[in-house]
Amino acid sequence: MNPTVRNSLLVVAGFVAVTAIILYTMGQPPICKCGYVKLWQGVVVSSENSQHISDWYTPSHIIHGILFFGLFFLLLPKASVTVRLALALVVECGWEILENTDMVINRYRESTISLDYFGDSVINSSADILAMVIGFFLASRLPVWASVVLIVFFEALTTWLIRDGLTLNILMLVWPMEAVKAWQGG
Repeated sequence: MNPTVRNSLLVVAGFVAVTAIILYTMGQPPICKCGYVKLWQGVVVSSENSQHISDWYTPSHIIHGILFFGLFFLLLPKASVTVRLALALVVECGWEILENTDMVINRYRESTISLDYFGDSVINSSADILAMVIGFFLASRLPVWASVVLIVFFEALTTWLIRDGLTLNILMLVWPMEAVKAWQGG
């Protein structure tokens, strides 16, 4: 195995493991409280959202990876891919931990239509981190225009199908708007 690939895999495994342990010690359930694991959870307004391996928010995490690759490529053009990946993992894992604090969970419940949101399961957060890694590596291989097309496609798709996406998620977390909340509620 290529040493760069091996090192990158070790870095990813380490970050996922440490984040999973932190989330578990914070009280997040390892899997859905329903007692089973699904590959896909397609119902957004459900107590099982953010509890299984993937859901409608998985594309947002792929977008994170694309954006982090671009950001760290611009900020650290001479750094290795492994170093840039480690920095992307610091940000993504930090977000997964912050997202599962009472402060952010309560903010989602107050400011968005996510009234039944109680945080992510450990398996969902781990899969979200891996989705970011996929986005990061896609961006490292694709031309810039293709990365931009992927971002626009995922944002348009989730906005159209579930009335949410990365942009709306950030907007509603940082600057909630009643009109957007009403629109998202259908």
